[in-house]
Amino acid sequence: MTQEEKIKRATTHIVKAVFPNTTNHYDTLFGGTALQWMDEVAFIAATRYSRQRMVTVSIDRTDFNKPIPSGTLAELIGTVVKVGTTSVQVKVEIYIEQMYSEQRELAIEGLFTMVAVDENKKPVKIV
Repeated sequence: MTQEEKIKRATTHIVKAVFPNTTNHYDTLFGGTALQWMDEVAFIAATRYSRQRMVTVSIDRTDFNKPIPSGTLAELIGTVVKVGTTSVQVKVEIYIEQMYSEQRELAIEGLFTMVAVDENKKPVKIV
């Protein structure tokens, strides 16, 4: 399988409903919850790419472009954008989707670096 095929197969989509228990006092998605969801998607995409134990080592940048209101859907997309010797960079985007219309827009995007580790949590080569 080519690297391009592996990247395509590793791309991960998760859709979440934004309920009041995930929002802040402005009735928008709490930033910490968004980061948790994004880290999970990055982990899944990196694991699907490498099929090895992966851990988060850095979040290089996260841009909160638009608030995500309660009562909307949030689609998270994780895409492998770079592969190193022991690491994988995953771009994670969150799109706001209105429940009752086709309206969809990019709200948050971030870059996560995941590293392959052995059973002792030491970095290993990605095979």
